[in-house]
Amino acid sequence: MSEDIERTVSSAVPPGSVPAHRTARQRRPTGAPPPLPHPFTISTTAWLVLTVVIVACAFLISAHTPWLGLGDRANTWCLRLLAEVRTPWLTDLARGIKAAGGGWGVTVVGLSVVALTVLFRRWRHLLVFLGALFFLEIVGMWIYSGLSRPRPYGITIIGSWGGYSAPSPPVAVLTIFLMGVVYCLVVPGRPRLAAKVAVAALVATFCLARVYLAVDHPDDVLFGVALGVAIPVTAFRYFTPDAIFPVVYRRGRTAHVDVSGKRGDAIQLAVRDQLGLTVLEVKPVGLESSAGSTPLRLRVEGGSDEYVFAKLYTKGHVRADRWYKLSRTIMYGSLEDEQPFQTVRRLAEYEDYALRLLRDAGVRTATPYGIVEITPEREYLVVTEFFAGAVEIGEAGVGDDVIDQGLRLIRRLWDAGIAHRDIKPGNLMVRDGELLLIDAGFAQVRPSPWRQAVDLGNMMLVLAVRSDPDRVYQQALRHFTPAELSEAFAATRGVASPTQLRAFMKRDPRDLLGTFRALAPPRPPIGLQRWSPRRIGLVLAIPAAIVAAVWVGGNALFPAENIGSYPPLCDTGHATILAAQAVPSAALVPCVPELPSGWRVGGADVASGHSVFWLDSDQAGPRAVTVTLSAACDVSGNQPEPSDQPGTQRFDSPPTVGARFTGLRIYTFPGGCASYRFGFAPGASPLLIPALDGLVAFVPRVRLVNYVRAREGLALCGRGASCPG
Repeated sequence: MSEDIERTVSSAVPPGSVPAHRTARQRRPTGAPPPLPHPFTISTTAWLVLTVVIVACAFLISAHTPWLGLGDRANTWCLRLLAEVRTPWLTDLARGIKAAGGGWGVTVVGLSVVALTVLFRRWRHLLVFLGALFFLEIVGMWIYSGLSRPRPYGITIIGSWGGYSAPSPPVAVLTIFLMGVVYCLVVPGRPRLAAKVAVAALVATFCLARVYLAVDHPDDVLFGVALGVAIPVTAFRYFTPDAIFPVVYRRGRTAHVDVSGKRGDAIQLAVRDQLGLTVLEVKPVGLESSAGSTPLRLRVEGGSDEYVFAKLYTKGHVRADRWYKLSRTIMYGSLEDEQPFQTVRRLAEYEDYALRLLRDAGVRTATPYGIVEITPEREYLVVTEFFAGAVEIGEAGVGDDVIDQGLRLIRRLWDAGIAHRDIKPGNLMVRDGELLLIDAGFAQVRPSPWRQAVDLGNMMLVLAVRSDPDRVYQQALRHFTPAELSEAFAATRGVASPTQLRAFMKRDPRDLLGTFRALAPPRPPIGLQRWSPRRIGLVLAIPAAIVAAVWVGGNALFPAENIGSYPPLCDTGHATILAAQAVPSAALVPCVPELPSGWRVGGADVASGHSVFWLDSDQAGPRAVTVTLSAACDVSGNQPEPSDQPGTQRFDSPPTVGARFTGLRIYTFPGGCASYRFGFAPGASPLLIPALDGLVAFVPRVRLVNYVRAREGLALCGRGASCPG
């Protein structure tokens, strides 16, 4: 047994000096959980399942008359219970709550979420929020149009409404806005829990007010809440998990994740089992110069000054790398292949490989100790030697020896066919006069000549920041030709240098780049822009997609009380029933029969108090005829004419001939009237007026009342069917 353990420990020791005592590695048994299991959020899954079940049930019930009648009768029973407690003051309160939650007040909430998210520069949260609005707009409209559910039967509606009732658009929009507040602006933990409770109370109050007024069925508001919660919660928890993209009100990079709590315990367990090192302390280090990982210093067993270095990579870093490289392709093109990493495991494997490759090429870099799996396919740790006592070159003295080491380092990279691609002060350490290179995650094998030249230029600029550019240039002539130095400074400009290096140069009063270019042989600048079919396609497609998403998602920022409906046809469909509910006193409902050639329905707007639809013509133009159903019309100044519609009286106004041929025709009948307002496009012939007689017909309300009673067992409230409430 002791021989086996000794053999295991011995084989685990990497080449070079070992900084700490190792114990035997332990293999995780099959079926055992990883150090940090991927969290399974029950609430997210529950909301998704609830939404899917509601959608499936809604379409299934609407397709079967007996089930539809049973569901509507259950809703009406609930609404009648609430109607029994209606009082004037309670009705006024409910109307006020409905107006505040479904009008411009909710728009203010949505715009505030966007503005504050931009103010705190939470761009990822903003994109997720707008994406959730876009998805709600698309999916919600599909469900809304597919169900086309009329307003409640069997109960008097005492509030204003517009369009169909399921799912309730105002409820869905208010809910998603408030969820945006929770996930974009509120810190996780107890504050977020309190915010969720407050949101639940606000949404419940708003839903209760709408149901009290009978503008929605109870399951309409439940449907709206389910969509308004499931979509943003799933999006935020998937694309902005709190462990990787927390909402915090402190300065810092979003790449740095919290390593305390469960993650810190998991790191200690994983490093002990997989590398045989007992970790005593996990502490972030060097966060200022790191943007693509979370750098850590691990104190390990073996003495008070025994440390190893580790870089924690998460799925968020892979996504950030993907977007970073995509944005660079759009902004600058590509001077070499920059393919994003597809998995966290591949990113960790590549850095470990690059460290070993640099070490084999003779570059003094951190000795790699191995890769540690924290969460499979989501979080990995690359563990290396820790340069104790080393400081960044930006804080160290740079003499001739350090300058020579830096230039020889680039020469070795050139000879080995490698480019580091991120030469900056934060990646160059100095310890006891020795120059050390770290962070090989961007290293590239067989890079383009341009990239190699940029490495040289950036190294000379880093050295010049802490010394003298003339001295650096003279030292460089010992390792590179004047032509190579000229090429380096023709390539090194603008975004070719890392952000940290550009910041150092900006603070330096000297023109370092200009001095080097004056010392080197003249050469025209090497262009950074490279155009390709892929870049052109991305330049066109990505902004167009963003604009479309913002446009569609932005529509949800405006009041959603009425988002449209189908025009009423001359049948007993939902659109015709909805038009009858809009003006419950009307004995007739105008509808669209089969239209003659050249005419088509342009659109409709049905809301409490009116039903409007309009017709387009290939000769008379768009909105050539607009038909409006209302409870009363002003017929003064109109000439009575023999009516072509049974049960109506007709009044015509004299047509107006000008740039547009316009006129008005009104049909009155018990409890309502229908106005036909026509406005032909310029140049359209007045001879089209006789065609108006066959464009619109009427459905008797009694036919709709009998249909609803026979199919649903309920009353279509209004003329011919009295209702409680």
